[in-house]
Amino acid sequence: MRGLWGGTTNRAAENIADIDALEATLAADQAGGPQGLAKQAQKFGREVGAAVFAASMDDGGHEGYRTNFPPYTPPQGPGQWVPTAPGQAALQPYWGTTVQTFALSSGAECDPGGPPEYSEDPASEFYEEANEVYESVNTLTPDQRTIAHFWADGPGTISGPGHSLAIVNQVLLQQGANLAVAAETYARVGIANADAVTAVWWAKYHYNLIRPVTYINNVIDASWTTVLPTPPFPEYTSAHSGQSAAAATSLEYLFGNHVAFVDHTHDGDGFAPRPFDRIYAAAEEAGVSRIYAGIHFRSANLEGQAQGRCVAAKVHGLNWRR
Repeated sequence: MRGLWGGTTNRAAENIADIDALEATLAADQAGGPQGLAKQAQKFGREVGAAVFAASMDDGGHEGYRTNFPPYTPPQGPGQWVPTAPGQAALQPYWGTTVQTFALSSGAECDPGGPPEYSEDPASEFYEEANEVYESVNTLTPDQRTIAHFWADGPGTISGPGHSLAIVNQVLLQQGANLAVAAETYARVGIANADAVTAVWWAKYHYNLIRPVTYINNVIDASWTTVLPTPPFPEYTSAHSGQSAAAATSLEYLFGNHVAFVDHTHDGDGFAPRPFDRIYAAAEEAGVSRIYAGIHFRSANLEGQAQGRCVAAKVHGLNWRR
């Protein structure tokens, strides 16, 4: 952030302006307090930020955006992932094995185990899952189509983890959380989100499973298309499911599993607010949205959620109270 570090970043100019404006607003809010205390707090914040950024340089993650599509040759064979668009490259194929985790020992610690055995036999579990996606997309209700688009959060948008943090904002405001509770909540969910994505990316390139659109076009219906474009990486497990479950479970550790809320994240995008009777119900809907979109099999959703819960438990087990 330019305002904090006095330098520049790769962020867009309007984002840097927003950050500077936020810093100025916070400084104005504290203008009536003890000046010495404000300066000490600013100094401490800068030191923490600098330390976090320095740690991010250990694995090259601070420049990950420069190498989203490094050279990579995917394994070949029946059931293996292949690009789903002409000239498509694999997104971050080494992320799950090279990025340093926070609460996990590695991305493999929450290994979900393998997907159903690949088969083109109509009597097989694999075919059954593929046919479920095929039939779901072909018979979507208006609400299911809305769900697919509400949770799309693709490139150039708020993103899946960003949507989860937007939910955190809404829950904190609803709960009337003070600064200490808010700080711990953002830390827990941020760590859970980061480790869940790393764990999911480990599984994706470890199991390297074919995408539904490829299987369905090859085995069931050559003319079938998805509701949303299929992302450029393997199928199993679902990142939406994993990170949403990690964030929701972390929130329920803090606030309980009976907190109802209304998700206003996409009000400005023309979507109606979506009510949920508990926080984890939002994660469940985020996961199933990928089936409605034609992007994931059910096992990728369910095992992705299991990964997210595993990560959240590891984060919850950290020493948050000294």
